[in-house]
Amino acid sequence: MLLCFAVERCAVSPTGDKLYITNYRQNKLLTLARDGTLLATLTDPALERPDGLHVTPACQVLVCGGWSNIILQGDSEGKSKLATLATRKRDGLSWPESVCYSSTTSSIIVGQYYNNNILVFRVE
Repeated sequence: MLLCFAVERCAVSPTGDKLYITNYRQNKLLTLARDGTLLATLTDPALERPDGLHVTPACQVLVCGGWSNIILQGDSEGKSKLATLATRKRDGLSWPESVCYSSTTSSIIVGQYYNNNILVFRVE
């Protein structure tokens, strides 16, 4: 099966059975099976131009909303938003471009496009 969409970033689940893709033109997070079958689509009004993407060891999906200046946490199925972890207003995000969870430091690390700051958020 061949799917065509604007792929910005992709990540693989820790178990290797799912592929997550940010589609920045349609403001979606897509979840595909290993064979390319579309399993789920996550859309949220707060997610504009999804960019950076990371899957945690617990299979939670972290997505950067570039234009909306948010970090969104989605479930392992890629079907629903669990939380908005960071925002421009609350946390000073400025076009988040990359995101990563560190289990060693229990923190989320965010790289930003328009400045040289890397933000680190401790999570409990």
